[in-house]
Amino acid sequence: MTSPISTECQDNVLVITSDNPPVNALGQAVRQGIADGIQKARDDDSIEAVVIRCDGQTFFAGADITEFGKPPKAPSLPEVCDLIEASEKPVVAAIHGTALGGGCEIALACHYRIAVPPAKIGLPEVKLGLIPGAAGTQRLPRLVGAEAALPIVATGIPIDTKKAESIGLIDKIIGETSLEKDAVTFAKTKIGQPLPRASQGSANEDGVKNPDIFDKFRANNGRKLRGFDAPNAGIEAVKAAGEMSFADGVKKERELFTKLMTGTQSAAMRHYFFAERAANKIDDVPADTPLIPINKVGIIGAGTMGGGIAMNFLSAGIEIVILEMKQEALDRGMAVMRKNYENTAKRGRMTAEQVEAAMGLLTGTLEYDDLADCDLVIEAVYENMEVKKEVFAKLDSVVKLGAILASNTSYLNIDEIATATERPGYVLGLHFFSPANVMKLLEIVRGEKTRHDVLATAMKLAKKIGKVAAVSGVCPGFIGNRMLSPRQQQANQLIMEGANYWDIDDVLLEFGFPMGPFQMGDLAGIDIGWHRDPSKVTTVREALCAAGRFGQKAGKGFYDYDERRNRTPSDEVKKIISDFAEKEGKKQRDIPKEEIKQRLLYPMVNEGAKILEEKMAQRASDIDVVWINGYGWPLYTGGPMFWADSVGLDTVVAGLEKHNLPVSDYLSKKAAAGEKFTR
Repeated sequence: MTSPISTECQDNVLVITSDNPPVNALGQAVRQGIADGIQKARDDDSIEAVVIRCDGQTFFAGADITEFGKPPKAPSLPEVCDLIEASEKPVVAAIHGTALGGGCEIALACHYRIAVPPAKIGLPEVKLGLIPGAAGTQRLPRLVGAEAALPIVATGIPIDTKKAESIGLIDKIIGETSLEKDAVTFAKTKIGQPLPRASQGSANEDGVKNPDIFDKFRANNGRKLRGFDAPNAGIEAVKAAGEMSFADGVKKERELFTKLMTGTQSAAMRHYFFAERAANKIDDVPADTPLIPINKVGIIGAGTMGGGIAMNFLSAGIEIVILEMKQEALDRGMAVMRKNYENTAKRGRMTAEQVEAAMGLLTGTLEYDDLADCDLVIEAVYENMEVKKEVFAKLDSVVKLGAILASNTSYLNIDEIATATERPGYVLGLHFFSPANVMKLLEIVRGEKTRHDVLATAMKLAKKIGKVAAVSGVCPGFIGNRMLSPRQQQANQLIMEGANYWDIDDVLLEFGFPMGPFQMGDLAGIDIGWHRDPSKVTTVREALCAAGRFGQKAGKGFYDYDERRNRTPSDEVKKIISDFAEKEGKKQRDIPKEEIKQRLLYPMVNEGAKILEEKMAQRASDIDVVWINGYGWPLYTGGPMFWADSVGLDTVVAGLEKHNLPVSDYLSKKAAAGEKFTR
């Protein structure tokens, strides 16, 4: 087998080049090749400096994920890094694309680092529930200081070359088209000079002199890092870099890394890493299926959802025609989009020119005929079957043949909607989540007659507009809302049986959700779908609306809110609930939090099992992708189906039976056989 590493002498400089597409992952052959190159330079007196570079699109972008979970093969990445740093001849990392994870650690082990302007550098291991394992947490703070190292290690967000140069991570930014030549020239200037080794740096003393750096970082990032083990381990490792020798710090890093690698969170996050990639693959749709070009998109409805959907395409450089029934609604919707972009620009995430470029791709109209030449039209109107069928019949008569017609419905039957057209093969669901310009998930609903090229085009388009897509079959609520329904049913039953609604919310908060069902109701608005008749009160929600408790916007819903929207349980709501329970003859009792947790989450798993049994989802991991990206299921548990595997399917079944809740045959059989959903 040909080595992915080649070497070439350019005068007295040895250039070590990796060619291991697509991302120059640091697999065993690459590590061995780098080690051999460094040893060659050490043994050849005619070589006075070394450059490490990569062919293709990027510098080393991390570990070889195919090696995850397998026995390690020598040389290890720490051994290679130590070998590089120990060289008595200057070693220069020439970076383009990304230097991530192990790639960043290779660069840190080099004596010098140069990069092209667009390059990015980072240690994203926390996104897999890990920390760097090749002394990255020890070399980085010694090179750039603890304060600069903390966000790189603990958030996993890469930094650009300008930032990297300002903190001392990059020595020089050079021309984009002359990286290799400039690297060789740079290396020659370092021959004979004392070699700076990151392991011997002293920049980490800032954390010793000012230990508040660590507490301040935790406080500033507490919400973002809540529940995750890896960021806290990363902070601990960076702190150790200032308190221990390099050798002892490396041992501490290894200890923390090993604990994470063998823990449940990293297993869950690695599961999700592969799950997101698997969700892109549709079993019966060939990878080489020809795609339908999408250059112009129509949106029906300029409200909150329609406008948010439009922004995804505008930001990706795709022309949009947005249709409304009245000019006032159209003007209002387009103004909101502009305001959203301008607010983004104020936060420094866009330039004024980019705002104008995006808005320049937007055209508003009151006429269906203006959608005629669109390649895709997405309907985002009121959730009513007759209204949607009327819209689709009109679109079918106006929009060119071969164009895709999509509904943003969150619940309704796509196959029934398709019957309003003469092109059912070109109809599918594109279920965006609100706010559509922010939420990552796109549920793609495959109708009975949806064509392969239509489905493949939708999947590709999702990626282009920055969404994480998962395919669902046609069933009420698809994957996400279908599983949400039994959780909400149990939440409503629990409060009638005596559970405090704030305890129900707190159970989900403690589990890792951003909010519970009653907080969510207050945020969305309790009056959504209310009949507006205060004299007609048949449910707790109707009673709250009759009392003017519409949610956060009214300052009171299930909770009372202060001017900063901090919530407090309401005595009025407690009485409303207890009165309803008394009317229905529900006996009140104290309900422990463990029962609340089981009754909220186990029925979701059961519904997920039914979805799999009915083949509404291709694989259990697709369900995890939906819930993590669309509903705030905590990433560090891997999603509902992976979590159920971790808890044990027999435990889930026992819990459902204990609480007299339904158990699907599919779940029951899996549990009895000792099987898992995801592994």
